[in-house]
Amino acid sequence: MFMLIIQHKGIQMSKRLVHGLSKRERQIIEIIYRKRNASVKDVLEEIPDPPSYSTVRALLNILEGKGLLKHRKSGKKYVYLPTIPRKRAVSTAIKHVLEMYFNNSIEEAISALIETTNRKITDEEFKRLTQLIERARKEEE
Repeated sequence: MFMLIIQHKGIQMSKRLVHGLSKRERQIIEIIYRKRNASVKDVLEEIPDPPSYSTVRALLNILEGKGLLKHRKSGKKYVYLPTIPRKRAVSTAIKHVLEMYFNNSIEEAISALIETTNRKITDEEFKRLTQLIERARKEEE
């Protein structure tokens, strides 16, 4: 479960999403974030093993009801847009995972990521991570 703080119709509110979103809901959100906005037809063209048109439309309405999407009319169709910027949604989800599973320990979270991926960190990744850590340490001073 994670908490998203969203702005919906000018009112800031929180949404608790138990166990996150369904696989299809996540696929649709990802498509809309990637494309910046999408119609039902756009989603159908991008989603793997696409369900029916009415199923996609229903899922978009569910996501809108959860406050994660909004729509605007474009000609005869609706175009769906995210209600919160992707960066903020990711940041909120990461903060929650860090609190819930890692007791706010960045070290434990990174250790789990490294162990879970079952691969070595490349020299380039190590360099970028080191730079990020150094930048974060300087910001604390």
